[in-house]
Amino acid sequence: MEGLSRKEVEITSWLEFYNKYFFSANEIDQLTKNKTQRYNIVKSLMRKNRIVKLNKDRYYLITRKAKSGRWTEHPFIIADEMCNSGDYYIGGYAASNYWKLTDQIPMQIDIYTTKRQGMVKILNTRFMFHRTTKKGLSRGGFEKIEDRFVRILGKDETKKWMKSKK
Repeated sequence: MEGLSRKEVEITSWLEFYNKYFFSANEIDQLTKNKTQRYNIVKSLMRKNRIVKLNKDRYYLITRKAKSGRWTEHPFIIADEMCNSGDYYIGGYAASNYWKLTDQIPMQIDIYTTKRQGMVKILNTRFMFHRTTKKGLSRGGFEKIEDRFVRILGKDETKKWMKSKK
């Protein structure tokens, strides 16, 4: 593992101190001289596996120590940040496990959205994006996970989905 430069230590320490585990590159502008330096520091921290890119403008800070007994956030919260708390809902086996309809631990988090598709692997968790329509988004409801509200497929809809998989 490569060491961090003085500026990289300053930035990661500042982010941890202010509990900004999810952040955009613009939030660290005050600690850099210009956009080029900011870009180079972000790329360097990504290369050194200190931050992970969630989407085109959001990053996740990998902490130096476990906070509140865990190293990372709940995968549903990471999914919420990846979609900028916008048009999405979490479905599939992740939703059925959340509603305790199955004891099976989900292999991936299925995210239904109007914008993205494909697979992304972040911190050994696989996020599978599926395309859906605006009308299809109404199937998801808000549930509180830790201190945030995330969109999860409703319990009745999840039961229907489980029956279709048998």
